Amino acid sequence: MLLRRDRTMIAILIMLDVAFHAGRNGTISAADIAERAGLARRGIEPLLQTLSRSGLLESVRGPRGGYRLGRPRRDILLSDILSVITAEDNTDDGPVGGLFQKVVEPCWQEFDTMLDEECRKISLDDLVRRAEHAGMRRPLPEPITFSI
Repeated sequence: MLLRRDRTMIAILIMLDVAFHAGRNGTISAADIAERAGLARRGIEPLLQTLSRSGLLESVRGPRGGYRLGRPRRDILLSDILSVITAEDNTDDGPVGGLFQKVVEPCWQEFDTMLDEECRKISLDDLVRRAEHAGMRRPLPEPITFSI
């Protein structure tokens, strides 16, 4: 989990961006997410697809399409995001040997366990509230207009 920190941090940022700017009902385009994060759209597409396949995000097609949360933000924990992203990162290309297997790997497993326990305490709703407390402004919904 910790070894791929860059990928998991970007996934958390994507989920927070969608929660903060779109929520459960609105949608946000991949281009908007990438622009706000300062990342290339093609770079975040695989993460968006992974998060969509897992059900954490919902992909909406069409002119008003984009991404929205697959569940209420209070029901999505950081541990949910981490488990989805790190499930794809389990490869056997790592180091081998006695020191790694008997010392480094068990130590890393302890860190992973501690991190997972802490991430089970924090939801996307908590992160949205932290953003609001930090002075971040959520976009105002567009007013409803009628034409006859």
